[in-house]
Amino acid sequence: MTSQPLERRAHDLAGDPRTATDAGDSILIVDDEPGMLSFIERSLAPHFARVETAADANTARALARDLHFDLMIVDIRLPGSASGLELAREIRDRYQVDLDVIFITGYADVYDEIDALRDASADVLRKPFLGDQLLAVIHRARERRRVAREQALVQREQDRRPVAKRIVGESESLKEIWRTIHRLAPMPSTVLIKGETGTGKELVARALHDLSGRRGSYVPVNCGAISADLIEGELFGHLRGSFTGAHQARNGLFSHADGGTLFLDEIGEMPLPLQAKLLRVLEERRYRPVGGNQEIPVNARVIAATNRDLAAEVLAGRFRKDLYYRINVVDLRLPPLRERRGDIPFLAGYFLNVLSTELGVPNAELSPWDLEQLMGYDWPGNCRELRNVIERSLLLGKPVAHLLCVAPPSEPGAGESALASNPASLERVQRSHILSALSAAGGNKTVAARALGVSRKTVERKLKEWSHPGDATDSD
Repeated sequence: MTSQPLERRAHDLAGDPRTATDAGDSILIVDDEPGMLSFIERSLAPHFARVETAADANTARALARDLHFDLMIVDIRLPGSASGLELAREIRDRYQVDLDVIFITGYADVYDEIDALRDASADVLRKPFLGDQLLAVIHRARERRRVAREQALVQREQDRRPVAKRIVGESESLKEIWRTIHRLAPMPSTVLIKGETGTGKELVARALHDLSGRRGSYVPVNCGAISADLIEGELFGHLRGSFTGAHQARNGLFSHADGGTLFLDEIGEMPLPLQAKLLRVLEERRYRPVGGNQEIPVNARVIAATNRDLAAEVLAGRFRKDLYYRINVVDLRLPPLRERRGDIPFLAGYFLNVLSTELGVPNAELSPWDLEQLMGYDWPGNCRELRNVIERSLLLGKPVAHLLCVAPPSEPGAGESALASNPASLERVQRSHILSALSAAGGNKTVAARALGVSRKTVERKLKEWSHPGDATDSD
C-alpha cells in the first residue's frame, strides 16, 4: 500500500472539493495488470484513508474478509474462474453488504458492460482513463450512495413513526386489536392475522414486531408474489451450484430475519411441498439451504397473514392441516372497514394529510356530502381502497363523491329536500352534520362536540352506532 504523510493528504483533499467527502473511505483495487494496478493506487492514495490492491480474486477475498472497504474498483475480466462481476457480488453477499463498485474494462464488450450496469450501485469505466476521470466517477458513486442513504433514513423514519399514528381509528374493534397486539407482541408465539385485502394486516404485523423488543430485522415476504420454483430459495437461501444459474451462495430471508420477525403475507398461496418444509422449520427452529446438507439454527418469529379461509383450504386439500394448526396458535382477525364505519372520518383525514404532503399538493377538506358518501360506501378494498380514492381526489382535484360514482346534490338545498321525503332523513342529516363538524375539528371529538353544542359522549355514541347499527341506543 502506498502511504503519504497525513499533512499532504489533508492539503490535497482541501484543494479538491470533489473528493473532500471521501477522505475517510477505504478502497480495494483488483486488476491483474501490474501497471494499471500501480497507476490506480498512485492516483488514489493521496485522497483516501486506505488503498489496498489485489492482483487476483483470492487475494481480494482475503482482504475483504479481514478489512472493511467502502469501494471496490475491479476489472471485469480477471484470470481464473471468477469474473470481476462474480467477485464483486460474492464479496458483497459474504463480507461487504454496502460496498460500492466501479468496474473497469479494456475490452469493448457491450454485454459485459450491460451486465455490470444492471447493478444500480456500480459504474463502468473504459481503459485507458486519467486519474481525474477516475476520481470523478468515484465521487459520483459516493454521492449516489449518500443520496440513497439519506433517502433510506427518511424512509426508515417514516416506517418508524409510532404505529399508533399509522393504525388510525377509535372504534371498539380497533381498540380491542390494539389490546391484543400489546398482549402478544413480547411473546415468541406464531400469530396468524386474518382479514380481507386492504384491512392493514402488514401494519399489524409490523406493530407486533416493533413492540416485541426483538433486535433483529423485520422481513416481509409476499408468498403470492414469488413463483413456486423460486420461493424455497428465497426463504432458505441456496449454495453455489445448487441449480442452474446459482453462481454463488446466497442467504435466504430466514437468515436475514434471525433474531427478528419474518412476516409471511398471503401464506395461503404457498405451494404444498414448501409448506412441509416450513412446518419443519417452525417445529425445530432449523432450516436447510437449497443444495445444502447441514441444517442452520434460526431464531426468527414467524407472523403469517391471509385473506383466505384456511380451514376451507385445508378441507379442499390446498393447505396442510398440520401447518394450519401450527401457525394458528393465535389468530387475530381484522374487521373490514364496513364493520367499523366510525373510523372512516379519521382514516380519511389521516390520508388527506399524509398524501397531500407526499404528493406536494394542497390539502383539501371533505364536504359533508363527501363524508356522507364515504360512510355509506361498502369499501370492498377496505383501507387500501379508501387511500386510493383520497389519492385520486387530490391528484385530479375532484370531490370524493364523484370518484365513488355518486352524484352530489345538483343545487344548494336539493340534497336536504330529497332527504326530507325519506323516513330516515333526520338521522342522515344528523350524521352528515356531526361528521362535518368532526372533519373541521381535525378528528378531535372534544372540539367537534363543543362546536355542535353536545357532549363528547354523544359524539362517541353516534360514531359507535354508525359502526354497528344494531347497537343503537338512545339519542340526544
